[in-house]
Amino acid sequence: MGRRKKGRAISGWVNLDKPLELGSTPAVSQIRRLFDAQKAGHAGTLDPLATGILPIALGEATKTVSFMQDAAKTYEVLVVFGAATATDDREGAVIASSEARPETGDIEAALAQFTGDILQTPPQFSALKKDGKRAYDLARAGQSVALKPRPVRIDAISLLARPDKDHVRLQIECGKGVYIRSLARDLGTFLGGFAHVGALRRTRVGPFLEKTALGLEKLTALGHIAPDLAALDACLLPLETALDDIPALALDDDTASRIKQGQAISPPDPVIAGHVLLTHHGQALAIAAMDDEAGLLKPRRVFNL
Repeated sequence: MGRRKKGRAISGWVNLDKPLELGSTPAVSQIRRLFDAQKAGHAGTLDPLATGILPIALGEATKTVSFMQDAAKTYEVLVVFGAATATDDREGAVIASSEARPETGDIEAALAQFTGDILQTPPQFSALKKDGKRAYDLARAGQSVALKPRPVRIDAISLLARPDKDHVRLQIECGKGVYIRSLARDLGTFLGGFAHVGALRRTRVGPFLEKTALGLEKLTALGHIAPDLAALDACLLPLETALDDIPALALDDDTASRIKQGQAISPPDPVIAGHVLLTHHGQALAIAAMDDEAGLLKPRRVFNL
């Protein structure tokens, strides 16, 4: 007989507004303990320097995390001109400086160079692996880390404000894998000087928006209202939140029973391409996709709700 998992078998999403200086992994641990959940995971790392949206999945919602990691994201960043740092943000030591400061018009014109499908070199201080080791571990040990440029997509960059000659505030809409620190660094270089990130906030991850996010202080206070954590549970978003952009298919009792047993079923007519959310009596049952060889709709993730 297997060991019983500690915590409640609760499932759903927490739209967390992550505070400054808290890492993503510690944030997940705090939320898991607060909700007394059996398991938890996050949908996209947010550096300790950054604040904002960190979607955290509890219970069976962890099976949908991969759908959020690929979701569109929006950031607001304060770029600091005049200095390059080892980490490409304000936390690193200054490694180069310049008196040059770009004109606002030149900044606006340069933004087009960084939109669309581009190649971007990640920061040396990143979680990517080089020869089996984390790049930030190698960099902290004093080793020079040569990471290869990677294809990423930036959908739009808007200049929000130019408070003074040393700073510019930008809004960035992008896809998976974009490093805002790299963008700031490369923008400074393109403009003939140096730049790094002074402040960073994520305002959107797919359907998770800033206006509906909750901070840790608020969630902690709600956790003290009732011993059964009912006030906290009311803040949970449904598991399906991460699946809002895939089609849904309602099943009858017999077909739902087969899916629960991991069996493939006949596809709908017309056949749905890609992933599909299977539901039963209005509740999420599984994520399925076509098995083209068998010609059947096969469950990929079955939810135990």
